[in-house]
Amino acid sequence: MIGIVGAGAFGTALAVALGQAGREVTLWARDAGQVEKMARTRANAARLPGVELPETVTVTAEIGDLRGCEAVLLSVPMQTLAGFLAGHRGALDGLPLVACCKGIDLETGRGPTAIIAETCPNAIPAILTGPSFAADIARGLPTALTLACADTDTGARLQTLLSTPTLRLYRSADTRGAELGGALKNVIAIAAGVVIGAGLGDSARAALMTRGFAEMVRFAHANGAETETLSGLSGLGDLVLTCTSELSRNFRFGRALGRGEGFDPAVTVEGAATARAVSGIAGRLDFEMPITTMVAALIDGRCSIEEAAQALLARPLKEE
Repeated sequence: MIGIVGAGAFGTALAVALGQAGREVTLWARDAGQVEKMARTRANAARLPGVELPETVTVTAEIGDLRGCEAVLLSVPMQTLAGFLAGHRGALDGLPLVACCKGIDLETGRGPTAIIAETCPNAIPAILTGPSFAADIARGLPTALTLACADTDTGARLQTLLSTPTLRLYRSADTRGAELGGALKNVIAIAAGVVIGAGLGDSARAALMTRGFAEMVRFAHANGAETETLSGLSGLGDLVLTCTSELSRNFRFGRALGRGEGFDPAVTVEGAATARAVSGIAGRLDFEMPITTMVAALIDGRCSIEEAAQALLARPLKEE
């Protein structure tokens, strides 16, 4: 049995994909009313309209129902992960725990696998990340993701357990690289959205993506990641998707910022918190992160679009 924590769009989509592949899935949600409605209608219409839950998926509000699972996927927002694990470690510690969130914790500067290891020391941390939208996974459209786990034997078992005919997982032992790729690309996606929203054009977006990827690789390498990991699905692949698709929340947030428009505060934009966290880390280490620093400044209202563009274009000329 596979456990999934979080009945949002992504957690529900994973439950649907795994359930359709014949896996027994227990999907946990904190809201008992939502659980009752999903169990009765066999759908999560508010998050994934038109998608039916397979009969192999059980919905529950009891965290104890996850005990005995072969693995538990943690599909909760990055900034709530530490608190959730601290509150439920009794039911989860000792299991393979697979983070399905992207970002860096604002309070600690840690990624999801480090938070899992610290909060649940008997668990085996892993992360599932890469270019994907919940609706595509739920509809059975071909999707490829990175599954990173430092324990190679557990990683191989999880790869087999969580792969389906339409959800293809590539295995890695570099959890640091996988989680940093997934976190940092959201910051660059916000910047790409700003470029389009401000009317700076597709050529500027292409340049921004290229230099943003170089920034991602430098930071990841300096923080213990393997640079090759960033060239894979969890880095470059996810960057391309989130910088070019209207379905990307981070891109849409940046576009609204570039247009000077408001954005729904109820929508989780992980790249905003990541930009603040990474720019803070870079500042303390005197490490250059020009795009990330500008994104954080824009989000916090410390500079205008014009000032950010001028600052980036005025940087010294150098070799690529």
